Amino acid sequence: LIAVLVIASFAFASFSGGGGNSQTGDAAGYVSGIGIEVDIEGSTHVNEGETVVYSTSPPASGNHWPVPAPCGFYDDPIPDERAVHNMEHGNIVINYNLPVESDVSDLRDALSDVGLNRVWGVARPYEGIEPGQVVLSTWGVIDSFLGVDAERIDTFFETYSGVMGPERVPC
Repeated sequence: LIAVLVIASFAFASFSGGGGNSQTGDAAGYVSGIGIEVDIEGSTHVNEGETVVYSTSPPASGNHWPVPAPCGFYDDPIPDERAVHNMEHGNIVINYNLPVESDVSDLRDALSDVGLNRVWGVARPYEGIEPGQVVLSTWGVIDSFLGVDAERIDTFFETYSGVMGPERVPC
Protein backbone atom coordinates (compact mmCIF):
# COMPACT_ATOMS: atom_id res chain seq x y z
CA LEU A 1 0.00 0.00 0.00
CA ILE A 2 2.81 2.42 0.88
CA ALA A 3 4.54 1.70 -2.44
CA VAL A 4 1.30 2.46 -4.29
CA LEU A 5 0.91 5.74 -2.38
CA VAL A 6 4.49 6.77 -3.14
CA ILE A 7 4.09 5.95 -6.84
CA ALA A 8 0.75 7.77 -6.92
CA SER A 9 2.27 10.81 -5.23
CA PHE A 10 5.05 10.99 -7.83
CA ALA A 11 2.46 10.70 -10.61
CA PHE A 12 0.33 13.41 -8.97
CA ALA A 13 3.38 15.66 -8.61
CA SER A 14 4.28 15.25 -12.27
CA PHE A 15 0.72 16.09 -13.37
CA SER A 16 0.69 19.16 -11.11
CA GLY A 17 3.94 20.58 -12.42
CA GLY A 18 6.14 18.92 -9.79
CA GLY A 19 9.50 17.41 -10.31
CA GLY A 20 11.83 19.62 -8.35
CA ASN A 21 12.98 22.80 -9.99
CA SER A 22 15.10 25.59 -8.59
CA GLN A 23 12.85 28.57 -9.14
CA THR A 24 11.81 30.79 -6.25
CA GLY A 25 8.29 29.38 -6.36
CA ASP A 26 4.90 30.94 -5.87
CA ALA A 27 1.46 30.01 -4.72
CA ALA A 28 0.06 29.58 -8.24
CA GLY A 29 -1.74 26.42 -7.13
CA TYR A 30 -3.81 28.28 -4.52
CA VAL A 31 -7.49 27.31 -4.52
CA SER A 32 -9.85 30.02 -3.32
CA GLY A 33 -11.69 29.00 -0.16
CA ILE A 34 -9.14 26.41 0.94
CA GLY A 35 -6.84 28.22 3.33
CA ILE A 36 -5.58 31.76 3.03
CA GLU A 37 -2.92 32.76 0.50
CA VAL A 38 0.09 34.54 2.02
CA ASP A 39 3.09 36.25 0.42
CA ILE A 40 6.13 34.20 -0.53
CA GLU A 41 9.12 35.33 1.55
CA GLY A 42 12.00 33.72 -0.36
CA SER A 43 13.55 30.26 -0.59
CA THR A 44 17.28 30.52 0.12
CA HIS A 45 19.10 27.93 2.22
CA VAL A 46 20.79 29.39 5.31
CA ASN A 47 23.27 27.73 7.64
CA GLU A 48 21.91 25.03 9.94
CA GLY A 49 21.14 26.67 13.28
CA GLU A 50 20.73 30.17 11.83
CA THR A 51 17.54 31.90 12.98
CA VAL A 52 15.18 33.25 10.32
CA VAL A 53 12.46 35.81 11.06
CA TYR A 54 9.15 35.06 9.30
CA SER A 55 6.17 37.38 8.79
CA THR A 56 3.58 34.72 9.71
CA SER A 57 3.36 32.33 12.63
CA PRO A 58 3.67 29.59 11.61
CA PRO A 59 5.55 30.48 8.43
CA ALA A 60 4.41 29.41 4.97
CA SER A 61 7.62 30.13 3.03
CA GLY A 62 10.97 31.79 3.43
CA ASN A 63 14.63 31.11 3.86
CA HIS A 64 15.36 27.86 5.67
CA TRP A 65 17.88 25.22 6.73
CA PRO A 66 19.27 22.82 4.11
CA VAL A 67 17.71 19.60 5.50
CA PRO A 68 13.93 18.97 5.81
CA ALA A 69 12.31 16.81 8.50
CA PRO A 70 11.19 13.28 7.59
CA CYS A 71 7.42 12.95 7.27
CA GLY A 72 5.66 11.86 10.42
CA PHE A 73 3.90 12.90 13.61
CA TYR A 74 6.19 14.60 16.12
CA ASP A 75 5.65 15.07 19.85
CA ASP A 76 8.63 17.43 20.07
CA PRO A 77 8.88 20.77 18.24
CA ILE A 78 10.57 21.06 14.86
CA PRO A 79 12.21 24.46 14.22
CA ASP A 80 10.46 26.70 11.69
CA GLU A 81 13.62 26.77 9.58
CA ARG A 82 13.42 22.98 9.09
CA ALA A 83 9.64 22.87 8.57
CA VAL A 84 9.85 25.59 5.89
CA HIS A 85 12.19 23.34 3.91
CA ASN A 86 9.44 20.70 3.96
CA MET A 87 7.00 23.24 2.54
CA GLU A 88 9.51 24.15 -0.18
CA HIS A 89 9.20 20.47 -1.20
CA GLY A 90 5.40 20.67 -1.47
CA ASN A 91 4.86 19.08 1.94
CA ILE A 92 2.12 20.08 4.36
CA VAL A 93 3.04 20.99 7.92
CA ILE A 94 0.39 20.37 10.55
CA ASN A 95 1.11 22.77 13.40
CA TYR A 96 -0.80 21.99 16.58
CA ASN A 97 -1.15 23.45 20.05
CA LEU A 98 -3.47 20.94 21.67
CA PRO A 99 -3.07 20.94 25.47
CA VAL A 100 -5.59 18.11 25.93
CA GLU A 101 -4.06 14.68 25.17
CA SER A 102 -7.34 13.35 23.73
CA ASP A 103 -7.22 16.15 21.12
CA VAL A 104 -3.68 15.10 20.16
CA SER A 105 -4.98 11.52 19.78
CA ASP A 106 -7.87 12.79 17.66
CA LEU A 107 -5.37 14.61 15.41
CA ARG A 108 -3.23 11.48 15.07
CA ASP A 109 -6.36 9.49 14.16
CA ALA A 110 -7.49 12.08 11.61
CA LEU A 111 -4.06 12.13 9.97
CA SER A 112 -3.86 8.33 9.88
CA ASP A 113 -6.98 8.41 7.70
CA VAL A 114 -5.30 10.75 5.19
CA GLY A 115 -3.25 8.55 2.85
CA LEU A 116 -1.35 11.54 1.42
CA ASN A 117 -0.13 12.41 4.92
CA ARG A 118 2.29 9.46 4.85
CA VAL A 119 4.28 10.96 1.98
CA TRP A 120 3.54 14.70 2.24
CA GLY A 121 2.81 15.47 5.93
CA VAL A 122 4.80 16.64 8.94
CA ALA A 123 2.87 17.22 12.19
CA ARG A 124 4.57 19.17 14.95
CA PRO A 125 3.60 20.81 18.23
CA TYR A 126 3.77 24.57 17.85
CA GLU A 127 3.58 27.04 20.73
CA GLY A 128 3.38 30.05 18.39
CA ILE A 129 -0.38 29.57 17.95
CA GLU A 130 -3.30 29.76 20.40
CA PRO A 131 -4.00 26.76 22.64
CA GLY A 132 -6.57 24.48 21.02
CA GLN A 133 -5.61 25.60 17.52
CA VAL A 134 -4.42 23.60 14.50
CA VAL A 135 -2.77 25.42 11.59
CA LEU A 136 -2.11 23.70 8.27
CA SER A 137 0.66 25.33 6.26
CA THR A 138 2.17 24.74 2.87
CA TRP A 139 4.13 27.00 0.53
CA GLY A 140 2.11 30.24 0.36
CA VAL A 141 -1.05 28.95 2.10
CA ILE A 142 -2.20 28.76 5.73
CA ASP A 143 -5.44 27.38 7.17
CA SER A 144 -6.19 27.72 10.89
CA PHE A 145 -9.02 26.41 13.04
CA LEU A 146 -9.85 25.36 16.58
CA GLY A 147 -9.83 21.69 17.45
CA VAL A 148 -9.44 18.80 15.05
CA ASP A 149 -11.45 19.05 11.84
CA ALA A 150 -10.75 15.81 9.94
CA GLU A 151 -12.69 16.86 6.84
CA ARG A 152 -10.87 20.19 6.59
CA ILE A 153 -7.50 18.46 7.03
CA ASP A 154 -8.34 15.92 4.33
CA THR A 155 -9.48 18.67 1.93
CA PHE A 156 -6.25 20.62 2.49
CA PHE A 157 -4.16 17.52 1.77
CA GLU A 158 -6.22 16.61 -1.32
CA THR A 159 -5.82 20.15 -2.64
CA TYR A 160 -2.20 20.96 -1.84
CA SER A 161 -0.11 17.78 -1.36
CA GLY A 162 2.83 18.05 -3.74
CA VAL A 163 1.34 21.09 -5.46
CA MET A 164 2.83 24.11 -3.72
CA GLY A 165 6.50 25.08 -3.42
CA PRO A 166 9.29 25.38 -5.95
CA GLU A 167 10.40 21.74 -5.45
CA ARG A 168 7.94 18.86 -5.22
CA VAL A 169 9.64 16.09 -3.25
CA PRO A 170 7.70 13.70 -1.02
CA CYS A 171 9.28 12.92 2.37
